[in-house]
Formats: sequence, structure tokens, C-alpha cells
Amino acid sequence: MAQFFLLIISVFVLMLPVSKQDLTPALSEGQHVYTLWGESFISLNNRFLIYLPVHYLSQPDKSWPLLIYLHGASERGTNPSLIKKAGPPMEAVKRDFPMIILSPQCLPKNRWNPIELNQFVQKVIGILQVDPNRIYLTGKSMGGFGAWDFATQFPDRFAAIVPISGGGDTTQAVYLAGKSVWAFHGAKDQVVPVSASREMVDAVNRAGGKAKLTIYPNAGHNVWDKTYSNPNIYEWLLQQTK
Repeated sequence: MAQFFLLIISVFVLMLPVSKQDLTPALSEGQHVYTLWGESFISLNNRFLIYLPVHYLSQPDKSWPLLIYLHGASERGTNPSLIKKAGPPMEAVKRDFPMIILSPQCLPKNRWNPIELNQFVQKVIGILQVDPNRIYLTGKSMGGFGAWDFATQFPDRFAAIVPISGGGDTTQAVYLAGKSVWAFHGAKDQVVPVSASREMVDAVNRAGGKAKLTIYPNAGHNVWDKTYSNPNIYEWLLQQTK
């Protein structure tokens, strides 16, 4: 019942217009904390991180690829700076990226809700210069589960997904058969068994997809530091399009 009401609310909210004034502070290049005003989410903080590439503001007619990052359980809260502890937000502090990076924050004791995430993403990309054919999704641990869930429920939004140390509902994997999927997991993960990623990848491929899985043979749960610091991941993503 709660899921039904969230769906009704999200459809109504998506019909409302957005403008750059809904977002503060004013957009600037690099990674900053922003607030989306006029929104009330059950599971999401209305403060979050956005990384804008160099030359974003000087090229107002250009549409940029967008990478959405879903953090793990330890980064939940009301302080978006926590998200910089790992993943693309941490990497964005060290180097430049030729894409927008959007990093929402899950509120304490909540998990990623695909319906609210879709509502949130739709609002924010309405303010940004996003190429709708090059929207990518990634997440680690709790965010890896969130990435699988978000992508299977709203597959038309994404060109590619990179779930790390997560898992999902194999009965829904058919919806990713036409998407680019690259999953990562540690063989010695004692938090989320490697079988969780393997079963999802196998299910996508049984449905006719071309998902791939990289297993780190000597790694435990944290394989995201190694994965997100690898430039090849971002190069692969940028090659994917709907």
C-alpha cells in the first residue's frame, strides 16, 4: 500500500515544473553540496552532491553524460559530505571527470527506494544539461543492491549500470537484457556473498543480455576502492549509450 501511494505521489510531482532556482547554491563547476527546495522525501535527504565537469558552465548548449552514484549503509545521514568517503565522489576530489556525477543521500535507517529515486533524479536532471541517452548508474554494498533494484524497475532511464558488492531480484533481471551491465564482487566477501552478483549476472544473460562480472579472488566486501579508482571503469561507461 505504501509503495502504491509513493507511486501516485511521484507521478504528480514529476508533472510539476522545475527551474534552477529550485537548487541552491547556484551551480558551479567541481563537486558541491546542493539543496533541492520544494521537495519532501521519505527516504532521501534533499541535500546531496553534484559534480560538474570543467567547462560545464561555458558550454550551455552541450549535453553531458550523467553518472548516478548510490552510497552504502555507512554513509546514510543528513550530512552529504559523508558520501565523499568512497566511490566517484571521493575520486572527484582527486581528478576531473568528463561527466556530471549525481550523488543522493539516503536518510538514516532507510534504504534506497526506486520510486523516490526516480522522482529525485527526474527533478534534478530537469535542472542540469544531461544527455538522456548516456545516463549511468552505480552503487556499492547497500548501493549495489539499490542499483540493481533501481535499474530493473526503471530500465529505460539507463544506458549502463555498475553494481558493486550487491545483489537483486533475479526474477526482474529480464528487464536488463538490453542494457550494458558490469558487476564487481570479492570472492571472499562475508557480508554479501559473491553468489548474489553471480546470480544476477547469470539471470540477465539467460534473458539474452550481455552482462559481465569481475570477481576479485582475494578480496572481501570492499572492492569498491579498487574498482572506482580504475579509469577503465569510467572509460567503459562513456562508451555506452542507449
